[in-house]
Parts: sequence; structure tokens; C-alpha cells
Amino acid sequence: MTETPAKPVLLTGASGALGRVLATSLSAAGWTLRLTDIVPFPAAIPAGAAFTRADLNDGVTMLRLAEGCGAIVHLGGVSVERPFEEVLGPNIRGLYHIYEAARREKARVIFASSNHSIGFHERSESIGADTQFLPDGFYGLSKAYGELMGRLYWFKHGVESVFIRIGSCFPEPVDARMLATWLSYPDLSQLVIRCVMTPDVGCSVVWGTSNNARMTWWRDDARERLGWAPEDSADPFIAQLGAHVSADPVQERYMGGGFCAIGWSREAPAPPGLFRNE
Repeated sequence: MTETPAKPVLLTGASGALGRVLATSLSAAGWTLRLTDIVPFPAAIPAGAAFTRADLNDGVTMLRLAEGCGAIVHLGGVSVERPFEEVLGPNIRGLYHIYEAARREKARVIFASSNHSIGFHERSESIGADTQFLPDGFYGLSKAYGELMGRLYWFKHGVESVFIRIGSCFPEPVDARMLATWLSYPDLSQLVIRCVMTPDVGCSVVWGTSNNARMTWWRDDARERLGWAPEDSADPFIAQLGAHVSADPVQERYMGGGFCAIGWSREAPAPPGLFRNE
């Protein structure tokens, strides 16, 4: 029988693809969930869950939803690259409301960060979880900000956080890049369970990828501390997708893939080492 948290868990962004996956899997595990999103939940509310339609910009409502919760799984906000003004409210101000709620309730935050916070590292690199941020757009910038917010609240207020730098979480990989970055839905669910149930996490980073042989870019994270070992793999798709690459040199050079190419105005990809002290 799966261990269940002693207190309810607040899940933001519950109406999105990953939110629905987690709402279903955590409910099936017997968790008591409070679901919220700016849009209605598009299916039947899972057993043991309650849904409230709310905006992350509404700090009072976020405080109310978090009352009595032991953890906040924060998926809410803009989840793709968008203009700065669209990202600003939910991803910057909204995240502040989440951390204020966590501080008041002494709750842990599991923050859906992203590989796009480090997207301009080159694919030839192998980087640890303590690498410097190189966001590949305003979305990735908001995720870097989110991790820094979490670190502030850890050092100043003792709020625990796990930052999951999600690679590519879809039902299955669809291109060659995802042979490295893919995270299966079951692996995501098990990772979130470990993030909530591990007794002490401090302020930790974990790379959100399945057990993919081609994932040589990312290493040295908190998975052992969490007791998480992904079980799925993109490897069975290698023959099908290995040659499925784009013709864009920017997209193929950097870890962030297509996000790096959005709005690109340089004449050519940046020389190696331009953004780093080498």
C-alpha cells in the first residue's frame, strides 16, 4: 500500500496535461488533494480531491487554498515560451503567492521547474544540478527565478523545496532530442510521490528525465536523497526517432532545443564559452 501524506496536498495547474496525470495518480494512491487552475478541470474530479477555479495572481485565494496543507505541488503558470508580459503575472507574482502560502503553513513546495532554465548550455556539455542558469527565453527565465525564490525561502524561512527540472514529459518521445530528455508519466508520478514523502529534502534539484541512455547532459542531482530511480526509458524509440532532427543549427546545438530558436536575432550561434567563464 502506498504511503499517504498526513496533510492535504495542494496541486496547482491541475487542469493541464501534467496536472491531470498527477491528480489521477495521486488520487489513486489515496492522497487528499486540493486542485486549482485558472480554467475548469476538464474531467470528473478524482476521488479524494476538490477543485477550486482560481488565478495565481490572487494571493488571498492561494493562502486560503493552502490552509492546512503539508505540501504544494506547483505546476501552475505559463508553461511554454510567451512574451514577457504574459509570463510576468502567473510565473513571477503567482509564484511569490505560492511561497508565501508555504511559509505560513510550513509546507513543502515541489516546483515544476524546467530544462529551459539552463537551455543555452550546449549539448556537448555534462552539467550538474548546481550549474549556472542559462535560460533560453522568458519562460525559462521565470523558472530560474522560481528556483531562486525557493532558495530565498529556504535560507530565510526554512521552507523546503524540490525543483524538478522537467525535460520533456509526454506520453512518448516524438523526436531525437526527446531520446535524451523524455520523462514518462509514471516516472513523473513516482518522482512527485518521493518529493512529498521523503522526510527531509532541504532545497534540492532533480533532473526530470526517465532512464534514457542518451541522457548524458545532466548529472549529480538529488535523486538518491529522494530515493527515486526512473523505471521507463526512451531507448525503445531510438530506431524510430534517432534521425528525427531539425535543420535549425541553434535548435540542435543547445539543450533547450526549439525554445532557444524562438525570437533568435544573432547572425549565428554564439561561440563556445561566450556565456561562461572559460
